[in-house]
Amino acid sequence: MNKRGHVLNAVLLGVGVGVLLHPGLDRATLFAVVEVCVPITLGALLPDVDTAFGRHRKTLHNLPVLVVVAAFPLYFDNLHFVWIGVLTHYVLDVLGTKRGIAPFYPVWDREFRSPTGVAVDSRWTPVVLLLVTAVELGAVALVVYELPQTAIEYGRQSLPAVTDLVG
Repeated sequence: MNKRGHVLNAVLLGVGVGVLLHPGLDRATLFAVVEVCVPITLGALLPDVDTAFGRHRKTLHNLPVLVVVAAFPLYFDNLHFVWIGVLTHYVLDVLGTKRGIAPFYPVWDREFRSPTGVAVDSRWTPVVLLLVTAVELGAVALVVYELPQTAIEYGRQSLPAVTDLVG
């Protein structure tokens, strides 16, 4: 995937996540979209910095980098969504390119890719981009709407067992 594809994915995902977090379609939604879109886009661009140094799709396209970026919010309060941009960059490079990425670099040099990968300049690239973005938004919607409900329901079901143990 090229830079334009990564930015388009990040912006579409940022708008979608902002609307999912604040579905009122009002001023709060607009602020949420901007608040989410900027760090996701920065994160989506971060892995390609390795084109200036190191080995592209290896140096900054791996799981250790994702772990470090995911830890950013522990030290920098305003970088909560950067890791999403990095993760979506990886997903697009695995599913949307013929080359893939080396997620275990520098320990293991092997690159992983999907058989659905297409050439960067292929006419199918926009289709893959939109499909991957739709799946990513679906995953975010599940996390935002279903995971809390599932956790609440699980807590309700286990409450009688805990009460029996304690009481």
